Amino acid sequence: MSKTFTEFSTNAILNVGDAQLLSKYSSSKPIGLYTFVWATNSPIKVIVDGIPLTLEPHQILSLTAIQYFQFVEGSDVIVYQFNREFYCIKDHDKEVGCAGLLFFGNEHIPIITLNTTEQQKFSILHEVFLDELETTDTIQAEMLRMLMARFIIKTTRLLKSSSDETKPLKGSNDTLRHFNFLVETHYKQEHSVSFYAEKLNKSPKTLSNSFSKYQKSPLQIIHDRIVLETKRQLLYTDKSSKEIAYDIGFDDASHLSRLFKKQTSLTPSEFKKGSKLYV
Repeated sequence: MSKTFTEFSTNAILNVGDAQLLSKYSSSKPIGLYTFVWATNSPIKVIVDGIPLTLEPHQILSLTAIQYFQFVEGSDVIVYQFNREFYCIKDHDKEVGCAGLLFFGNEHIPIITLNTTEQQKFSILHEVFLDELETTDTIQAEMLRMLMARFIIKTTRLLKSSSDETKPLKGSNDTLRHFNFLVETHYKQEHSVSFYAEKLNKSPKTLSNSFSKYQKSPLQIIHDRIVLETKRQLLYTDKSSKEIAYDIGFDDASHLSRLFKKQTSLTPSEFKKGSKLYV
């Protein structure tokens, strides 16, 4: 069962439902919408950007629209999907502070775990969502956007406060979060730390010092994002290595190949050949 809100004037879309919403992703494809997948009472198996994941009960997975997603199995799931016309993450980042954390990050795939108290709070919020979807009046759109903002804020807070080993680097402070967001926006054109340092009104040295207590430098994060996109295109398109390199801002495909092998120990062609065993 699923419910859909649409707004003709803005082309806004909000989907709220269950596993039925995920049935069209029986094979890997871009998810197409900002998406939350919430395993309620039993595990959910999915593949995100070629990585198999099992969501345990009471875990929520956050997906950016461009990520490749495959639904493998599971039934007890709640799904929220929306487009940028319904709620623009970039425009509302000052309100919800999730860009580079829930969305547009690349260090980890964001998974939020709900404790017993949070399970109850999120269940109540979901019931309010369902009730509002049935209330068709002039303020319905604004009410639904407010509820989505609340859901995003709550999941962002939980992710920031996570203390387990998957705590994302980008959630640790605003400099890292904003850096991650800038990388997502510009990584296809800009590969140098100096560009991002200037955008953040910092010197490259100062920016690097901001990362000194973390496991990865700014340059490593830029390279990680480039390699992630290369993997996506190798897995899910028929582009040649030369075409992929050009798309990601490399004039010479050999430069991308060297970077890719340094990060993965495989050449792009070796990675693509090996991935056919699993995709």
